[in-house]
Amino acid sequence: MQRRTFLRLSVLAPLVAASTRRLECMPAVASATPVPDGRPHRFTLGRGQFLLDGRPFQVRSGELHPVRIPAAYWRHRIRMAKAMGLNTIALYLMWNALERAPGRFDFHGRNDIARFIGLCAEEGMWVYLRPGPYVCAEWDFGGLPPWLLREPDIRVRDRHDRRYMDAVARYLDAVAPRMAPLMAANGGPILMVQVENEYASFGKDREYLETFRRMWIERGIEGPFSVSDGLGQIREAHTYLEGAALGLDGDTDFAGGQAIAGEAPVWVGEGYPGWLTHWGEPDFQRGDYLSTLQRLLADGRSFNLYVVHGGTNFGFGAGANAKGDGSDFQPVITSYDYGAPIDERGAPTADYHHFRSAIGAALGRRPPALPAAPAGMRFADLTPEPIASLWDALPAPVATERPQSMESLLGQVHGLALYRTHIGVPHGGRLRLEGVNDYATVFLDGRYLEHVSRLRHAGLHSDGHIALPPTTARATLDVLVDTFGHVGYGAFMQDRKGLLGEAWLDDRPLRGWQVHGLPLDEAHLARVRTATASTARPGRFFRARARLGRVGDTYLDMREWGKGYLWVNGRLLGRYWHVGPQQRLFCPGCWLREGDNELLVLDLHRTQAAAIHGAERLQG
Repeated sequence: MQRRTFLRLSVLAPLVAASTRRLECMPAVASATPVPDGRPHRFTLGRGQFLLDGRPFQVRSGELHPVRIPAAYWRHRIRMAKAMGLNTIALYLMWNALERAPGRFDFHGRNDIARFIGLCAEEGMWVYLRPGPYVCAEWDFGGLPPWLLREPDIRVRDRHDRRYMDAVARYLDAVAPRMAPLMAANGGPILMVQVENEYASFGKDREYLETFRRMWIERGIEGPFSVSDGLGQIREAHTYLEGAALGLDGDTDFAGGQAIAGEAPVWVGEGYPGWLTHWGEPDFQRGDYLSTLQRLLADGRSFNLYVVHGGTNFGFGAGANAKGDGSDFQPVITSYDYGAPIDERGAPTADYHHFRSAIGAALGRRPPALPAAPAGMRFADLTPEPIASLWDALPAPVATERPQSMESLLGQVHGLALYRTHIGVPHGGRLRLEGVNDYATVFLDGRYLEHVSRLRHAGLHSDGHIALPPTTARATLDVLVDTFGHVGYGAFMQDRKGLLGEAWLDDRPLRGWQVHGLPLDEAHLARVRTATASTARPGRFFRARARLGRVGDTYLDMREWGKGYLWVNGRLLGRYWHVGPQQRLFCPGCWLREGDNELLVLDLHRTQAAAIHGAERLQG
């Protein structure tokens, strides 16, 4: 959900105060609207409206994503959405989180989607399922598995590419049997299933969407179905899926949508209370959606707030944006707070209370009480000790004459890769690197020279030209490439990582490379922990032990560090980078333990440790 007009309407303070006073005086009465109760319910698409068991039904939905929330907090976040006055939870399924390697599915922990949907039912909340296979969501590769990019000429989101469609069929075969019993018609809470996502921003093949609808039906998911897109894009691409509910993303032109959808319902498929933030931007993005929400409520329109709670891009989950040709690369920060009404650690914001008052006023009843927030705490400041470095635990290399992507050469989709060759420049020279995806530190005989960045905004780009000092006849040139998430929105879906272009020494392309894969996975970190520290160049790991008498949600402030990754008790919290605007990483209390806790830092620039500061919130 990118690059559309963000509705920013004024907030009328007197109206908010008045609605708050009315809410306080309202009785907390139960709604007569059906809720999930284990019995079959019939959700249908009526003439311009949704029907539940034959009666008009307003979908008041808020989106949140299980993979971005510790499973221990799922019920709390669902209850927070319910207490705001919503009746539905929308969720994406991230295919790449469920199938991390071809044919190897994981439905445990934060991937236990059936359990999450079951919790929604237990809390009396309906579900709007958005299973992809493509979802965008500012998630790595838009939810598609990056291992698809190991095929150099694969065409994703294309029904004519058999390799892609076979992989999709395997994904649907794994997901559909888990979702079919949870459909409302079968006694579950799922009202409606979205077909793909924002396809008009990518392609114009309407039969592609028809194919997916048929594939779901063949697997026991009979609908009803929806599509969600920008109104302008779907007008231009002519990709409306006939008979599906039409969700408008970032738009409230219902008349314009109805002209496309005929008698099918038109609703706000994505309404934006906030917005996403990229690395290098001056501040966190915020939104202003109250006036729009009040208008939707007054008109009885169905809506889905994207997002009611964002959570966190733990691990390598954060995606990236780019133009259609791959330029203007903009990676997403680790936090997915999004300026949402429920903040990253599950607390209500000012917008939450305003929205709750508006919904209560429109319904004429007070929403359920807010659940208690999870316990919080603040780390005492600590300074880790340096241990071994990336250079002390290099795996065996793969040989290649010219640089290639990590995906095609190593089969690796995240982390770092070291590209090494030998050169002789007795009188110095000039190195030029092409196709650095996404950030590289360059060394000559172990001496750090410069970094090269793919990012062009906020002054973060470097052109890849590096002056080389005089060396011996056989000096070692190292290009250590660090990655951000794969681009996941728009026409450019070929975002491979590593060193993709030529490396030129003056006017001569360098040949004869040895490439070491550094995936930062459990096996790789185990090698680092047992390695003997012998190298102090940038690319060092640092470790600290924190002894805690009690645990709670907290933030770890990395503002004194450079660029890298932070693990707590073996869990990768995400990336940090001194360019901001994010300097603090969210650490859920449920991932800590009383007693000793390990913090592990990989920094690409520091050779000496810095302090890690405790904090209680994302900023401020």
